[in-house]
This record gives sequence, C-alpha cells and structure tokens, in this order.
Amino acid sequence: MKKLFISLLIVSIVACNKTPDKVVENKSDSTQQVQVDSTHAEQSIADKDAALQQINKQVVQTLKDKDYKKFAEFIHPEKGVRFSMYAFVNPKEDKQFSKADFIKYQPTKTLFTWGTMDGSGDLYKATIDDYLTKWVYSKDFVTGQVALNEFLGKGNSLNNLKEIYPKVDFTENFIKGSEATAGMDWKCLRLVFEEFQGKYYLVAVVNDQWTI
Repeated sequence: MKKLFISLLIVSIVACNKTPDKVVENKSDSTQQVQVDSTHAEQSIADKDAALQQINKQVVQTLKDKDYKKFAEFIHPEKGVRFSMYAFVNPKEDKQFSKADFIKYQPTKTLFTWGTMDGSGDLYKATIDDYLTKWVYSKDFVTGQVALNEFLGKGNSLNNLKEIYPKVDFTENFIKGSEATAGMDWKCLRLVFEEFQGKYYLVAVVNDQWTI
C-alpha cells in the first residue's frame, strides 16, 4: 500500500510539471494570432484608402469631362446622392436625387432649386448640367490637393459633414486661395462615399468656400 501511494504521488508531480509547458505554448499561439490579425487589419485599411482615392479620382474626372452619364454610375443604388452648396449639410432642404431620377432629369432643361446663395440670400436655380458645371466644378479640382477623411478648407461657415454622415468616408479636393485675396478665395469639393455590396458609391457632393 505504501508503494502504491508513492507511485501515485510521483505521477501527480510529473503531471503538474507538464502543465506550465502547455500554458506557455498557448500564450505563444495567441501572440502570433494577434500579430497576424494586426497585419490583416493594416492591409485592409491600406486597400480601403486606395479604393477611395481611386474612386475619388474617377468621379472628379467625370465632372471635369462633363460626362454626367458616367457620373451617374457612381451614385448609390439605394440612397441616391445629395448635393450641398456649402459646408453646412441640410438634409431637409438640400437637393437629393435617386440614381433613376438623376438619369431621367440630367439631359433635360428642368430647373431645380439647389439652395440659397450666401450674401444675397437668393435661391440658386439651375439645371443639373449647369449646377454640376458652374457650381460643383467651379475650379479645376483634378489639380487640387486630395485628403481622405480630413478637412483642408476651413472657413467661417458651420461644417456638419461628420455629424450628418458619421459612419462613412469622404474625400476632399482642395484648391488653395490666391495671394491677392489673402487665400480667402479657396474652394473645395467633398465627396462622401458609402460601401454597398463590396463597392463604394457616392451619397453626397458637398462644396465649400469662404462665406460672408
């Protein structure tokens, strides 16, 4: 009986000594998994940024070329696109089109009210083509400085873009002002994108400039 007790004691000690080895092994696997996950996350962010930069470039080029049929292909299939004349986005008053309505009215001479002019307070009425040509692409934004989820143009009007679109991404195409006006004639074009079925689509076009 004494020998049996000693044998059991030895087996128990050996088993206890093996336990730390298993714990260390699991810790190593866990650390390796964290490193792999981190690498994947960084790659995912890089891919996303590249995709947004590319679609921004394409949209701005369609505006420069006045290729509004091509522009329509970037409009969100379900949410459509909203146009804001200035930095302050007003969902109740800013003009919004479904993709179907944009395609329908873009070739026509139908006048739409896009907002109120800063300073005069006059309503800004124009066809889709005129608005895109004369207001949205009032500067050669293809040559502008591009930022992702960052504001380069900062004026005196309220900028609520992140409050209205809190969970989506935007690009800013910025043209700095001239020395003659102390830089106050800067303008920027912000494009807001949302992912849908694995692809980014345009949900908003926001212009910004110095206001009175």
